[in-house]
Amino acid sequence: MRIYDTMSKGKVEFEPIEPSRVNMYVCGLTVYDAMHIGHARTFISFDIMARYLTFRGYRTNVVINVTDVEDKIIARAAERGISALELSSTYAEEFFEDMKALHVTSVGRYVKASEHIPEILSMISTLVEGGYAYEIDGSVYFDVERTHDYGKLSGQSMDQIRAGARVEVDERKRNPGDFALWKAAKPGEVSWKGPWGRGRPGWHIECSAMSMKYLGQTLDIHGGGEDLIFPHHENEIQQSEACTHVKFSKYWMHGALLNVSGAKMSKSLKNFSPVRDTLREHPAETIRFYFANSLYRRQIDFSSNSLAESDQARKRLEGYILSVKSASGKASGAELASRIMSEFTTAMDDDFNTRDAIASLFTLMKEGAMLSEQSGLSRGEAAEIVKAVATVNSVLGIVRQSVFVDEELGKEAEELIAERERARKARDFRKADELRARLADIGVIVEDTAEGMKWRRR
Repeated sequence: MRIYDTMSKGKVEFEPIEPSRVNMYVCGLTVYDAMHIGHARTFISFDIMARYLTFRGYRTNVVINVTDVEDKIIARAAERGISALELSSTYAEEFFEDMKALHVTSVGRYVKASEHIPEILSMISTLVEGGYAYEIDGSVYFDVERTHDYGKLSGQSMDQIRAGARVEVDERKRNPGDFALWKAAKPGEVSWKGPWGRGRPGWHIECSAMSMKYLGQTLDIHGGGEDLIFPHHENEIQQSEACTHVKFSKYWMHGALLNVSGAKMSKSLKNFSPVRDTLREHPAETIRFYFANSLYRRQIDFSSNSLAESDQARKRLEGYILSVKSASGKASGAELASRIMSEFTTAMDDDFNTRDAIASLFTLMKEGAMLSEQSGLSRGEAAEIVKAVATVNSVLGIVRQSVFVDEELGKEAEELIAERERARKARDFRKADELRARLADIGVIVEDTAEGMKWRRR
């Protein structure tokens, strides 16, 4: 199994620290507003990765952080006249609900920065004592000149490091690239008591402190969106390795951005689509299909049309599955079940290539549906094929679970089918067509085959 490692700038063989266990930390949401569909791409991508690792036999432990104290949160709370933690708590709960609605099931623990102040303070103290950080008027900064490999993840040299949007501008700092570990409290701001006075954590320190608490000093995989490579993940590496003197993460994985008309989807640009709004129009399976149908490392441009196309594609796949389920022949189906599993594993072992996995699934299920319609698929093999697809879907989550469940027709549908069968035998085809339409209205699709009438749920 090979994965793309950002640090190595290429695909590498995946070998976790412990042979049967994978510890994964994924940077989560800064909860000052609603989660949007661009965020969803990152979390769905890593959810699929974690599910696949579980499928491959690993015990997978996934931790996602929630940044619930930060400059944007404080500013938004002040605008609304409420406390920062009140605002972030509300959006954090919405975040958890949205993740559940998107069927993100692999996360073992969500962790909040505000609930880990002791761990954060302990780590900052270690860095100060080791000479890697310094205090100015109650704030503490990490000294990037004390490290020898700053920029190793992003590929930037120290000459390229400049003060910017997420690198705090403060003339008191020794170097423009020095970043805040602890920010002295301003009047009215949320704060905690620390050795340097009241204050709150900087943006980067929370992830190092929380990930190491729950996953150990060296992670197997640290993930997030590609926009976090610099400065966030670069700074995480420096502060973590300065504190522990061991490698912080064995592998670094980053999902590509979701764009709108070529620009990054973001709250600051006001070009985002909230997850909740999108879920009102499309089921979670369609959203997951849309993202999984592209390699997680490739930027894609979001539009309502592309999501609608994914919805239609998902429905075609579900139609193939339902067609296979209705098989009643006696012939062999060319071992489709084993081919589905083999080609799925091959694709996913190549850096979680969900696009190839879905393309293969479509090809094989279309073949299965054709065999079923031609009575070239036995009931036994049809059951094995559906079982294989259900296994694939347990990783991808792109097909509704109801498709795999054998449902009872219900009294109304049973009576209409019986009435239609009588009309067909009486060669009253006009009435039969009318009854077919009425069945379609209640979600039952009826087909006439050489073996007799077959039905399936829409």
